[in-house]
Amino acid sequence: MTVGQKAPEFELLASNGEKVKLSDYQGKNVVLYFYPKDMTPGCTTEACDFRDQYENFEDLDAVILGVSPDPVDKHEKFVDKHGLPFLLLVDEDHKVAEEYGVWKLKKNFGKEYMGIERSTFIIDKEGNLTKEWRKVKVKGHVEEALQYIQENLSLA
Repeated sequence: MTVGQKAPEFELLASNGEKVKLSDYQGKNVVLYFYPKDMTPGCTTEACDFRDQYENFEDLDAVILGVSPDPVDKHEKFVDKHGLPFLLLVDEDHKVAEEYGVWKLKKNFGKEYMGIERSTFIIDKEGNLTKEWRKVKVKGHVEEALQYIQENLSLA
């Protein structure tokens, strides 16, 4: 998957209990962000940063979709606890994470395991991947994504 190509289509269960397809958002810019786990410090900060900038993304005709391997009930609790105004998608079998190349071997305290590499993808109104950030550091990232859309993806 490379910038400029069509973003891989998917269908996943969302935190609102409905199935969501990427193609449902044709005609909108999509911020697709992958994160490791609900209710963890970094993931909570990132989700709340997206929440706090939600209206600014909306003003740019952009939708935010978060993806992790957590089940729908954990997503619902995460959304409720932090007042998240966007959908979280369930990728329990990590097929979508694999398609987007973010299911990686990770190391933590000397242990190796497979998990999500925090990453964000910007998909334009035609469904093309226009920007990607991999190995995302949370601090300042949401603002960077917002600025990218402001500068590169017009409302036209």
